[in-house]
Amino acid sequence: MRDTRESRLLLVLLIAVAFALITVDIRGVEDSPVDGARQAAAAVFGPIEDGVSTAVNPVGNAVSAVRDSGERHDRLAVLEKENAALKARLGSDDRNSSRLKQLDKMLKTAGEGQYGIKGAEVIAIGAAQGFSWTITVDVGANDGIQRDMTVLNGDGLVGRVTTVGPNTATVLLANDPDFTVGTRMEASDELGFASGQGDRPLRVELLNGKAEVKKGDRLVTFGSQADKPFVPGVPVGVVSRVDPSGGDLTRTLYVTPYVSFTKLDIVGVVVQAPKKDPRDTVLPPKPKPTPTPTVTVTVTPSANAPVDGEIQQEQ
Repeated sequence: MRDTRESRLLLVLLIAVAFALITVDIRGVEDSPVDGARQAAAAVFGPIEDGVSTAVNPVGNAVSAVRDSGERHDRLAVLEKENAALKARLGSDDRNSSRLKQLDKMLKTAGEGQYGIKGAEVIAIGAAQGFSWTITVDVGANDGIQRDMTVLNGDGLVGRVTTVGPNTATVLLANDPDFTVGTRMEASDELGFASGQGDRPLRVELLNGKAEVKKGDRLVTFGSQADKPFVPGVPVGVVSRVDPSGGDLTRTLYVTPYVSFTKLDIVGVVVQAPKKDPRDTVLPPKPKPTPTPTVTVTVTPSANAPVDGEIQQEQ
């Protein structure tokens, strides 16, 4: 089209009409006069948009996964830096060598389970009257600690966070009578619930009353929905006694916990759950059976002993 006075006038009119339609459409809401045209366009282009969306969504999901992975990596990097700072604060003298070993063992356990942990020191213990077993640790809300987070150390399950302050938190220990955690048997996957009994072994009720269990079998945490209050795979303890099965719906076990609740010093709060259940990988290596010593007795004949075939005469 040539650039004439008529063509310029037509272009101005078309632009004016377009703005008028847009204004009417915006003000008309549901009764817009162009709603029929919009629906017709949607019917034509909708399948195309859906196809494009289907093709693009995996890319979007991949980008989201990469972003989540990056955020997780950044979070773990921060935790590693904080735990290194804790190690530096403990020092390297003889007085703290035991605590450094505890920290190293705990970090190894966390690495095997892919738990993101915030290292902490036990700064107080609760009164034991009335079987109240709690500790106070030197991390709190300012460190990202929240209620119902799992607490562990290098040996296994310590407890769960119950109260959080700005810089400290209270942990209910796993041997407290008010403490209950879902458990899973190693290898057999039998599920149950462990409850604390103070200074006595944990009491575990297996859901399967006919489950085959023996002394020495091991248990880990089953895990909770959304990983609170318990993440999966944390070592709980070893079966020390099995009640005879009397046809009950459940079966009772007594479990010696891995953690010594009277010797707690360095612990870790799980602030980042593993992306997948570590199953039994965090359990310590099974102890090798002690070989039964074999005693061999060798008899050495005396000098006065009779030789075969000879009879010693009486003097």
